[in-house]
Amino acid sequence: MLKHRGFPGRLPGTDFQFTIRRPNPKGVTALSRRERYHDRRPADRRADAGFIKALWEHFGDQPFERGNLDAGRISWLFEREILAAEDPFDPESYDALLVLDLRVAQLSFPDVFGE
Repeated sequence: MLKHRGFPGRLPGTDFQFTIRRPNPKGVTALSRRERYHDRRPADRRADAGFIKALWEHFGDQPFERGNLDAGRISWLFEREILAAEDPFDPESYDALLVLDLRVAQLSFPDVFGE
């Protein structure tokens, strides 16, 4: 499992984690699309925005390996702001390649991109 050095471990001042320390001994947690409802808590929305900002600053619009990025945090954004960057895509692989969909991310989180 690739560890993304320099990537923030969590949203500052919260318990919203962005990375994991070690591989899951019971197997890799699969990525899946989680539905985001309009009535989500503001803290959850800040965590999503913080994660998108960290992805943008760390990887830009280039494909990146899932590595030690938290599956739960990715799943809140998966198949919207974060897309599979390879075909076939294995949602249960730490080596899976993902990419930030810049157009969708800018629409969903305009404050992150300064628009």
